[in-house]
Amino acid sequence: MNAPRVSRRALMQGATASAGLVGLGVATGVGGHAAHTRQTEQAGWGHEAMVRFYGEHQAGLEQPATSFARYLTFDLRPGIGAEGIRRMLRIVTEDSASLAEGKAPLADSEPELASMPSRLMVTVGFGPELVRRAAGSMALPSWLGPLPAFGIDRLDPQYTGGDVLLIVQADDLVAISHGARVLTRQTRSFVSLRWSLDGFRHSPGAAPSGATMRNLFGQVDGTQGPHPSDASFARAVWGEGASTGNPGWLDGGTGLVLRRIQMDLDTWDEVDRPDRERAVGRRMDTGAPLTGEVEQDAADFEARDARGLPVIPDFAHMRRAHAQRPDEVFARRGYNYELEHGVGSKPEAGLLFEAFGYNPSRQFVPVQRRLDDMDMMNLWTTPVGSAVYAIPPGCERGGYIGQTLI
Repeated sequence: MNAPRVSRRALMQGATASAGLVGLGVATGVGGHAAHTRQTEQAGWGHEAMVRFYGEHQAGLEQPATSFARYLTFDLRPGIGAEGIRRMLRIVTEDSASLAEGKAPLADSEPELASMPSRLMVTVGFGPELVRRAAGSMALPSWLGPLPAFGIDRLDPQYTGGDVLLIVQADDLVAISHGARVLTRQTRSFVSLRWSLDGFRHSPGAAPSGATMRNLFGQVDGTQGPHPSDASFARAVWGEGASTGNPGWLDGGTGLVLRRIQMDLDTWDEVDRPDRERAVGRRMDTGAPLTGEVEQDAADFEARDARGLPVIPDFAHMRRAHAQRPDEVFARRGYNYELEHGVGSKPEAGLLFEAFGYNPSRQFVPVQRRLDDMDMMNLWTTPVGSAVYAIPPGCERGGYIGQTLI
């Protein structure tokens, strides 16, 4: 697991010698989203479209992914205890609900910007320190903490961990910018900003309705994973019917693994299409498995070519990411990102990857260990940020996110 990383040239030559293949990996499952619409107060995709904030589960998990998202992580300020956390969560809840409804929150200095929510949704996550300060260590889920060390990780402490997570999603960057600024301004006496990053996907109308997004490698990204309309989603995400072992305050909530993954686009450019497809295990144009015809076809991992070699190679991402046990199923979603670091500097591009599941240690970690061990995608991707959050249940009007904890 923790062996030194092999060079791209050596690993590609080894793969060629042993299997007649050269590969990179990327993912069936990297960055998928649950394509199912929660009841909206006003249907559609325009600037007036709204998604109801209140409900059994938080908004932002069961809905089709928006075009844009801003991830904001915060650290609690020294001295902020249970009462301060409660006050902060009431503010976040009330302001997020108002923004989702196209209404200006109290003390909003630009109220006109609130009138165009564009499916704005805010999802709130708790890091372990918030749970400890709010309710003590006994309230911590067993999995809420740093992931195990993986050999591929090159984590920057700035992008790792965090006490509070806000994901502000919408189909319009103006709505996101305004909403994020309101929430940051209203909570600054309780928390300090750790990092913030914008992610993007296809805009409505830029791709056929229901189409899976593409990442910056050009791959269809997010084919696999349960949809909210399936019973498998309720089990994998909310833990319905599963022995979760979670504390009662998390009923109706879930866990989130958030990974910031840099992608080396320049070296990816050097690889031809057939080698890309063998590494991924899918066709670049349709996203179909190499053993199938259309994107949603089940992969045949037993299929062999004329030489007796696996059609989907052992190092292909989709084979490594494929669930080996029922517990290894979780919901995936991803947003592309790109940053400029100044004139003459190489831009940073990558994927903000989310894995939602009731127990990340049980669901996500075994899959990630296999990817860490032999996924050729590791040659072109580098995780530089990582965190695990508890996503508490939703609430009804008059309540607040986190009231089951504190």
